[in-house]
Amino acid sequence: MQAAARSLGLEIKLFATINNRDIDAAFIEIAHQRIGAVLTIPDVFFTSRRVQLATLASRFAIPAMYSIREFAEVGGLMSYGENLADQWRRVGIYAGRVLKGEKNLPVEQSARFEFVINMQTARAFNLAIPSGLLAIADEVIE
Repeated sequence: MQAAARSLGLEIKLFATINNRDIDAAFIEIAHQRIGAVLTIPDVFFTSRRVQLATLASRFAIPAMYSIREFAEVGGLMSYGENLADQWRRVGIYAGRVLKGEKNLPVEQSARFEFVINMQTARAFNLAIPSGLLAIADEVIE
């Protein structure tokens, strides 16, 4: 990933966080270094702190992309990732197959991804979202 970023003239900086205080400190550092955007990894820790992450990104006017729609729903700029409701439904079906005694079940991969744009946040950042990007979004939050 680092090599791909360098080939585009970009730099990736990683920030490790293990608690709310670390997240606050990371955003202060991101703003201080004038980092142009944030991308969070899919992680239960970050998902449980989605309001904090979206609020800090807005407070420091840092465009951020997230891994699931729930971030965009609480004010994050954009998300692209698995549909959690679909994942939980599929877990239930898979668990039912196990409980019915099926053997040698295949490993399943996510089948449904969604791209969500929060236009309220885009306007707050004074960002013009290209019409082509809006056209491919699964949902645009007004």
